[in-house]
Order: sequence, then C-alpha cells, then structure tokens
Amino acid sequence: MNLLEVTDLSVAYGAIEAVRSVSFTVAEGQIVCLIGANGAGKTTTLRTISGLLRPRAGDIRFQGKSIAKMPAHEILNRGIAHSPEGRRVFARMTVEENLLLGAYTRTDSAGISADVRRVCELFPVLGERRHQKAGLFSGGEQQMLAIGRAMMSRPKLLMLDEPSMGLSPIMTQLIFDTIRELQSQGTTILLVEQNALAALALSDHGYVVDLGSTTLDGPGHELLADERVQAAYLGQT
Repeated sequence: MNLLEVTDLSVAYGAIEAVRSVSFTVAEGQIVCLIGANGAGKTTTLRTISGLLRPRAGDIRFQGKSIAKMPAHEILNRGIAHSPEGRRVFARMTVEENLLLGAYTRTDSAGISADVRRVCELFPVLGERRHQKAGLFSGGEQQMLAIGRAMMSRPKLLMLDEPSMGLSPIMTQLIFDTIRELQSQGTTILLVEQNALAALALSDHGYVVDLGSTTLDGPGHELLADERVQAAYLGQT
C-alpha cells in the first residue's frame, strides 16, 4: 500500500521553477530516498509535501487523500513530520524543551512523557543531557535532537532532509543505523541525502531527481549497480 503519492509536482519561487515534474511513491513501511545534485529540487519537494510551500501544479496524496492545499499544521496532524536540512534546533532551549515543541499539537501528557523517554532511549546522549541547552551540542548530537523532535508527533511518515550533512563518518553511521531502527519500529521514512552511496544502501527504493524532475528509479541495490548512477553520483566511471 502506498502511503504517499506525489504526481507531476511543480513548484516555483516566483518566476523560477525549482521543481517541474517530480513523481514518486512511498509504500508503507519502506525507506525511500531521493538523490541528486545540489539544486535538483529535493529539499523543495519535501518542503512542499510538509505544507511550507504550495505547488504550482501536480498533486500530493497521503493515505489516499490530497494534501496539496492543506496548511502545514494539518499535514502534521495527519501524520507527516519533517526534520529539515541544517537541523534547526532551538539553541537557547534545552533538549527536553526542543522535544516538547515537537509535540505541540498533542494534548496527551502521559503519551508525550512516554515519547520523550522513547527518544532518550533511542539517543542516550539526549537523555543524559536533557536539561542542557541544545546550542552546546555537536552537529551530530543536534541531528539526533532534530530527528527526536520530529518523532515526538508520532508520525506515520518521517521526512529527513540531509541528516548526514557535516557529520563525521562514525556519526553518520550512527544516524543511518537509527533510521533503520526507526523503520523496524514501524515508521515509514522519506530520505533526502547527498551521500548517495549510504542512502541507496539503506533504502528499499530510490529516485534520482535531476533539474527538478525524477529521471530514474528502482530498488536501492539496483540503483547502486546502475552505471549512470555510479558515474553521476558515486564518483565511479
């Protein structure tokens, strides 16, 4: 069953068309990645799915219902959470305060407390330092916090934009291991990632986005073996 269906999506910033024909699906329980060069339209696509931008044309359907014209808070309530590029944690707020912001649409106090504990179990460093300000954390620790904050809405679909950006290889591996763990716990994941090798190795299905359009797709392991993908994105000839 497809949880998310994006069809012929077009998005513009004024007269500049950033996305011109993006189509893809995300099946329930999968990890799906979008790979492509900088400026290909991947981040714009995620921002449009989450309601931060409005499409010029095309449709976005979540659980069979169009969300293309819904406001961002309603899309969040329906079960789509977005961990943005650059993490964007609130540096002057504590770990716990950042996490609670991720649950701002919820009113179930007991459930919120349980989910804070769950995030702290998933990322032990957050539990150990839950009363410290987020600005004191390393880039990798802030990425953990950004993912944890997105999980606080109990999403059916978690969208992650460049989670490995600026991280060490060890921290990158930890983040990707966590993504796999989240999938095993029942969360469907849409991943935008510059590290095409790691993203495709992790993903059930991948799509190549080039100049605002989806140009190629297939199972992650098949795209890894595709000569066009190897030449363009994996540095192989």
